[in-house]
Amino acid sequence: MLDTFVRKYQTWKRYRTTYDELSQLSNRELQDLGINRGELSYFARSATR
Repeated sequence: MLDTFVRKYQTWKRYRTTYDELSQLSNRELQDLGINRGELSYFARSATR
């Protein structure tokens, strides 16, 4: 059970780190990557898989 909690926490931490880094990019930088602000959560979740 503890290992499940640890895995979930690590996954959440990776999600937050990715989301925070993407959200710091300008709209122009996101556009260059083909991402809009509404998709940040999707891409951050995809990075944790």
